[in-house]
Amino acid sequence: MSTYKIDPAHSEITFKVKHLMITNVTGSFGTFDATMQSSADDFSDATVSFEADVNSITTGNEQRDGHLKSDDFFAADKFPKLVFSNGKLAKKSAESYALTGDLTIRDVTKTIELDVEYGGTMTDPWGQVKSGFEINGKINRKEFGLAWGAVTEAGGVVVSDEVKLHLAIQMVKQA
Repeated sequence: MSTYKIDPAHSEITFKVKHLMITNVTGSFGTFDATMQSSADDFSDATVSFEADVNSITTGNEQRDGHLKSDDFFAADKFPKLVFSNGKLAKKSAESYALTGDLTIRDVTKTIELDVEYGGTMTDPWGQVKSGFEINGKINRKEFGLAWGAVTEAGGVVVSDEVKLHLAIQMVKQA
């Protein structure tokens, strides 16, 4: 069994939410950790766990970031971590996998499935074996208790319920 840890300097955890249903707002988490364990070289039996520090959320707007950390959304003071657990990779093709696991936001846990593209494995100049993955999916924020909403005077939705997830991940094989 090999253990892999995320390389935070070469990984990014981002999300996109429609604002006014006409443009996307992109956000990211700056502090996160992930572990993957696999016996198979092709990761077909891999298990994955991940967590992000909700207080590390950034959207490029301090006021909006504060609102996201408030009880209207993540309630970071009560629920400081976003957690993905019991993750299992299932191989669909040479580079394509499905990742199924339990996502916990606030005090709500739901099973989600994400699409994973395997980018390959390389040894860096310092002898570290690294594997790259692009992970995409979407969730409904209201299903996780992120229920704040507002409507414009014309009846338009300010923030969409659908949140698109995109993770660019580099995992480092541990010695």
